[in-house]
Amino acid sequence: MAARGLLMPLHVHTKTTASPTMVMIPTIISRLRNFSCTRRARFFCSHGLADIDMSMYREKFAQKMAMAGLKPHHRIAMAVSGGPDSIALCILAAGWKSDNFDAAANGRSKFIDGLLAIVVDHGLRKESAEEANLVYHRITDMGIKCEVACCEWLDGRPKLGHLQEAARSKRYQTLQNICIQQQIGILLTAHHADDQAELFILRLSRNSGILGLAGMAFTSQMFPEFPDIKGEGSKTHGIILVRPLLEFSKEDMYNICQAGYKKWVEDPTNRSPLYARNRIRMSLFNLSSPVFKAELQAVISACRRTRLHVDNFCHLLLNQAVTIMPHGYAVIDLGNLHSMEVKDIYLAKFAALVLQFISQRHRPVRGNASKLLLSYLRTFPCKTCLTVAGCYLCPAPGSKGTKVLVCCSVNSSLPPMIKSFHGCSYGPENCIATSELEQIITESEAYLDRFLPDASSVPFLDMTSSECVLTEAEKFGILSHCTHRSIVSLQKEESENFKSKAENLSDVSKDDVRSSGAILSQLFYPGQMGYFMNRFVLDWKICSTVSCNALSTNEVVAVKELGAEGQCFCSSCITGNQMVAEVRHMIDTDWIYLSNLSKKTDMGDTRPPIHPYVKTKQLTGTTMDYAVLSAREALVSLKSIPVAARRAMPVLVNAKGVLLSIPSIGFSCCPHLMVSAVFNPRVPLGGGHSSFL
Repeated sequence: MAARGLLMPLHVHTKTTASPTMVMIPTIISRLRNFSCTRRARFFCSHGLADIDMSMYREKFAQKMAMAGLKPHHRIAMAVSGGPDSIALCILAAGWKSDNFDAAANGRSKFIDGLLAIVVDHGLRKESAEEANLVYHRITDMGIKCEVACCEWLDGRPKLGHLQEAARSKRYQTLQNICIQQQIGILLTAHHADDQAELFILRLSRNSGILGLAGMAFTSQMFPEFPDIKGEGSKTHGIILVRPLLEFSKEDMYNICQAGYKKWVEDPTNRSPLYARNRIRMSLFNLSSPVFKAELQAVISACRRTRLHVDNFCHLLLNQAVTIMPHGYAVIDLGNLHSMEVKDIYLAKFAALVLQFISQRHRPVRGNASKLLLSYLRTFPCKTCLTVAGCYLCPAPGSKGTKVLVCCSVNSSLPPMIKSFHGCSYGPENCIATSELEQIITESEAYLDRFLPDASSVPFLDMTSSECVLTEAEKFGILSHCTHRSIVSLQKEESENFKSKAENLSDVSKDDVRSSGAILSQLFYPGQMGYFMNRFVLDWKICSTVSCNALSTNEVVAVKELGAEGQCFCSSCITGNQMVAEVRHMIDTDWIYLSNLSKKTDMGDTRPPIHPYVKTKQLTGTTMDYAVLSAREALVSLKSIPVAARRAMPVLVNAKGVLLSIPSIGFSCCPHLMVSAVFNPRVPLGGGHSSFL
């Protein structure tokens, strides 16, 4: 966030011998960093500071970029706020990209090729635009191309208690959009070791498990709002997010800025005790002895190794025990899981990955929900049903409980029903080179494979709580007793400060509940593309001419061309000239409607069957020959899909509620009505590429 604060110019650098004044300077700087800012700007310079050797930082940065599979010729974007962290990132990235260019040079006539800094102006303060402009000029003076993006808060300014969370979400969304527009597949952020330590304490105070204590990933993927629709069944690719500074300290950030003679800003909101991270940051500063820092980073590193091992094992489980069906549900082979005697930590993570994929809700599955899942999957053979974390689980038909279906539950909180988009929005000119991203991921994973820990070298696999993790860390000599006691003190302090919201502790909030009687729908138009529940890509086309063999049946179907204004006069149409439909999920009465329709034998009957959900006595229409034959074929396909899975499939109905199309199984009431539904989830199974190394 471009923020009002301390402006830090470092433009004078002289060598001096040690003196009492020089000894005091680090203390003065330390006090300045923690001084509450009350004026527009305060300045200090680096008189008398010793030379800083940048070679160590450059070498370490280059090593991290290689670990991520990145090379200097790749096109890269950076998230830049103007603080010391992001300025240090700019200095290191620019040097890595252009063979350690002179970071002190100003007024460069040419930008570094393939490097873009993105400054996000959240627009939450009056002076934010001015500060973003200031950061823009500083970055461009370094020879780095820069773009300022202004956020629009269509629903109004977020509430104070949610400000940082809302700003973070908006920031990443904005960064991702710009990367897509600029055809850049790599985004760097300046998160460092001190940020990781703050997150560790924060999650510790919320009683997070071992996987949560691993903190931020070194690499991960962000997926766009809409899928890549260049080709049917195309692989989903997201922006690769890399945090190359996770092993650099905050002090390193200041040193790099000083060595590069670069100014930065300090955001005063980072000192507000209203926010948990700020309180933790100030508490950690008071405990910042070298021993404490080293031991805290050591336990975080151990957690990261544990998560790396668990992630790798869970991906093996996904390959061996899960089948994803094209109609949007999964089948888990409980027999495989039961025979492998999988530990709780693996099974909990495995189950969360499957449920997050099917529901496309990416909240953590934890607490009571996680316990329910574990108990359910441990029961073999399975004989009951369970609704949890946006999914409905039940025994697979014919499996005698050895397999479980995981279907999206339409009666719990879900992503928006349908989001409209244009296919041209993600054409080749706006797409990132798939082959390049795949190569980067392949190289990163090849590097990762050399360091994958086995179960014998992972210390926390049987830990059930955060307290157990700390106790085990002391037992293994990772933490000293003194550091253990200090961390527990921080944990208790933040737990007491944490004011929990009045939430329903169940998995579903009251506002999100969708009872079986509440059927939500949204309008859909010809020529439009939509994303249904972040899972199905819908495409509706009106075809003016249709061949007589539109169905696979051998029966002849009478078809007429569309009228001049798009009206349909074919013998089977009930859409007429209403070129609009409603999209909703499938309900049981749709099956009854198809069944009744398929039984019609009198092709001269001018009255289509009444849809059971429609509250009218009769509907006028024309002969239902095409619809009847389509319904007969659809029923054959529908019988192969479990009832629970059908309920999450999209259907189109007209204004009177009469069924027009079930695109997933090919049903259409009219040969001119061409609707397709392709299962193409926003985030892939397993959450995509990530590394906690």
